[in-house]
Amino acid sequence: MNEFFSDIQKIEYEGKDSKNPLAYKYYNADEIIDGKTMKEHLRFSVAYWHTFTAGGSDPFGVATMQRSWDNLNGMELARARMHANFEFVQKLGLGYFCFHDRDIAPEGEGLAETNSNLDEIVLLAKKLSEETGIKLLWGTANLFSNPRFVHGAASSCNADVFAYAAAQTKKALEVTKLLGGENYVFWGGREGYETLLNTNMGLEQDNLARFFHMAVDYAKEIGFTGQFLIEPKPMEPTKHQYDFDVATVLGFLRKYGLDKDFKMNIEANHATLAGHTFEHELHLARVNGVLGSVDANQGDSNLGWDTDQFPTDVRTATLAMYEVIKNGGLHSGGLNFDAKTRRASFEPIDLFYAHIAGMDTFAKGFKIAHKLVETGELEDFVNERYSSYSSGIGKDIVDGEAGFYELEKYVLENKTIVNKSGRQELLEGLLNRYILE
Repeated sequence: MNEFFSDIQKIEYEGKDSKNPLAYKYYNADEIIDGKTMKEHLRFSVAYWHTFTAGGSDPFGVATMQRSWDNLNGMELARARMHANFEFVQKLGLGYFCFHDRDIAPEGEGLAETNSNLDEIVLLAKKLSEETGIKLLWGTANLFSNPRFVHGAASSCNADVFAYAAAQTKKALEVTKLLGGENYVFWGGREGYETLLNTNMGLEQDNLARFFHMAVDYAKEIGFTGQFLIEPKPMEPTKHQYDFDVATVLGFLRKYGLDKDFKMNIEANHATLAGHTFEHELHLARVNGVLGSVDANQGDSNLGWDTDQFPTDVRTATLAMYEVIKNGGLHSGGLNFDAKTRRASFEPIDLFYAHIAGMDTFAKGFKIAHKLVETGELEDFVNERYSSYSSGIGKDIVDGEAGFYELEKYVLENKTIVNKSGRQELLEGLLNRYILE
């Protein structure tokens, strides 16, 4: 098989003073921090769909991306893309990739032919994985692109569509297990509604929960031990999505008894669309024990849709990695670049520039966050701010030893309440000091 990126050599670490655009400035895969290499801490992954199947089209224009496999089609194209994937990941020096089932193999005339196509490419991926050591971070099923999912998949009003989605997910779970996938993601792009005038929301959410329970049961049956992840997103394509944000998904999982089986795959751009910061969603997932993996990208505050840009904001990366470190790492999860080059960045080399920029951003953010955690300056401030709950009446509140009668008595017997400043500007300056030093 010919190389698809023959003019690109393996990307190496050259340090922050390097001017080489095809070299890492901050990501040193072999650098050891707290007993683990940076490669082990960050667990970077390439997103198959944006990197190898996205053409650069948008609602106003056709595809612009120039790829050496553009002259191919069908299964020949699928095989070429899989070879290109492993070459690309290997040249970046990464350990993982992610895919949807329909990214890697085309649909056939029916489910049987479609599954056969998928089987062929999965066997190729398995062979290449064994040869290179590159692994599957997570797999998933595309339950949103085909017109059959116009009304949703597991939440569809059509039971035949629910059945097809189940069959497709069954197969996706099988191939994810075959490839040693460490996680399986559910992204419910069509799981929601446009108007309540034609929607039975109760039934749709009940059916979505039934679907997830079926997946949990089947995973146990086939011995898939990877982590199940749900990826929150508030809108686009569906007006009201059932996986709006971390808080919404948490409520759903707890209502239906699924909270022990699922964690979250948090995407930065989705947090923005939900009206949250990236670190908010990561923090909320962490303190509730459901931070599983990260889709590393960023949006554009001037554009109201999911732009999926490569992450280059060091401040945001620092706050994100602070949450990850406080989480004890990402465990079986990773930092998946669910990001695409801009439509005007259409040459193959731009794929390397983009991933290098994103990796350096998160590597720098990780190092800054590690120092913040080590010194404990932020944590010490927060602990002091809430110190009134460590003794006296505050401790009684926390320990459940004070009710309304006791609290009323306490207020009547004590002096005027005195609050202290929250020092937000001081702390933002402190964060800048770590970033800029």
